[in-house]
Amino acid sequence: MPEHHLRMQQTDNTQQGRLQINVTSSLGLIPIQDATITISYTGVPDVTIERITTDSSGQSEVIELAAPPIEYSIEPTRQMPYSEYNIQVEAPGYETVNVSGTEILPEVTALQPITMTPLAGAGEPSETIVIPDHTLYGEYPPKIPEAEIKPMDESGEIVLSRVVIPEFVVVHDGVPQDSTAPNYYVRYRDYIKNVVSSEIYATWDENAIYANTLAIMSFTLNRVYTEWYRNRGFNFTITSSTAYDQKWIYGRNIYANVGRIVDSIFANYLSRPGVRQPIFTSYCDGQRVTCDGLSQWGSQYLANEGYSPIEIIRYYYGSDMFINTAESVSGVPSSWPGYDLNLGSSGDKVRQIQQQLNRIARNYPAIPTISADGIYGPATQEAVRTFQGIFNLPQTGIVDYPTWYSISNIYVGVSRIAEP
Repeated sequence: MPEHHLRMQQTDNTQQGRLQINVTSSLGLIPIQDATITISYTGVPDVTIERITTDSSGQSEVIELAAPPIEYSIEPTRQMPYSEYNIQVEAPGYETVNVSGTEILPEVTALQPITMTPLAGAGEPSETIVIPDHTLYGEYPPKIPEAEIKPMDESGEIVLSRVVIPEFVVVHDGVPQDSTAPNYYVRYRDYIKNVVSSEIYATWDENAIYANTLAIMSFTLNRVYTEWYRNRGFNFTITSSTAYDQKWIYGRNIYANVGRIVDSIFANYLSRPGVRQPIFTSYCDGQRVTCDGLSQWGSQYLANEGYSPIEIIRYYYGSDMFINTAESVSGVPSSWPGYDLNLGSSGDKVRQIQQQLNRIARNYPAIPTISADGIYGPATQEAVRTFQGIFNLPQTGIVDYPTWYSISNIYVGVSRIAEP
C-alpha cells in the first residue's frame, strides 16, 4: 500500500496523538544526534509511516499519529484506547534498537526514550523491546491485599529514620521469587512516570492523574522506607508484578503531561496523623477488580465531578489522609532553596544553577553557555528556557521547584562516567 494511502487510512474516523523520541547513549547521559528513526504500525510493520532524525539534543521533532477516539480512554470500554506503533532507531557506532508497541493516546504527547548501546565488535546486533498491553486494557493478576501500615517493631528490621526520596529504585522485573528476572536501576522520578503511564491513561482529568500519582508515590515510598524486600532477603526495592506491587514496563513510553505532574510533586507522599511511614496505598481499576483502596476508574469519575486530588484521596482512604513532603532528596547537589530564581535574582544559588547548566551544555549544545557570575540575567533566562524545552518542562525561563530538581538530576547524570 502506498505510504500516503496508509496515512489517509490512519486519519479517517480517528483522532491524533503526538510522539517525540529521545535518544541517548547507555554510556552516560549523551544525546545521539542524527539517529535515523523509522515508524510503522505495529500491525503493519513493513510499511513505513514516518522516517525522521534526531537533533543535537537527541530528540526527534514532535509528530502527529493516528489514535482511537478519546472516549475509549476516558470511560471504561472494551475497545483498545490507544494505537500501537513500532519504532526502529539506527545510529552509526550503536546497536539498533527496535521498540514494538509504543502506545499513542489521542490529544496527548507520548515521549519514547531510547537508550542505545555502543557497538562492541563485529556484526550489527540489535535490541528489541516489546511493550505489553496497558494494565487497564490487558489481563494482569490483581494485587494481593496488604496492610496499609507495616509493623515496625520486629527485631532485625531495617527501617529508614526518615522519609527520603531515593535517587534510584531497583526494580525486579518479575515476581519476587523469580531469581531469573532482571533487576533494573531506575531513577525514582523516571520510575514513577513509567508506572503512572502504565497504570492509568494520560487522557484523564488532571486531578485524577494527580491523585493516582500521589497513591503510586506513597506506595513506592512505603516499600523504600520499610526496606520491604531487603528485609526478606531480596536485593531489590520493588517488583514489576501487579500481584505484589505496581506495573513498571522496561522501555515503555511515558506521556508529557504525566512527566510534568510527577516533576512538580515527586517529593510528596500520603500520611496519616501519628504515622511516620508513607502509607501503603493500595489501588485497583475498580471495574474488573475491586479493593479497599483507590479505584482508578472511580478517581476519573470523581475528577469529572469536580473533586480535587486530595478530595479524591480522602474519598477512598478516609478524611484523615493528608499530603506530606519528604525531608530530603537523594542524589542532588543541594535542595530546592524554597523560592524561584528569576530575572534579577543573584547569589550562590544562581551561580550553582549557572555552573550546572554549563556542564549540561557540554552534552546538550543547544543550551547556550553562560557566565557563572551569580546574576540571573537574560542569558541565564534563555539557557533555562532552552533546558526546559529539551527536558519537557514549561518554558518559563524561571528556575522553579521542578526545574531546580530537573537541572540537578541531569547535572548529576552528565557528570557521572557511568550509571550503576
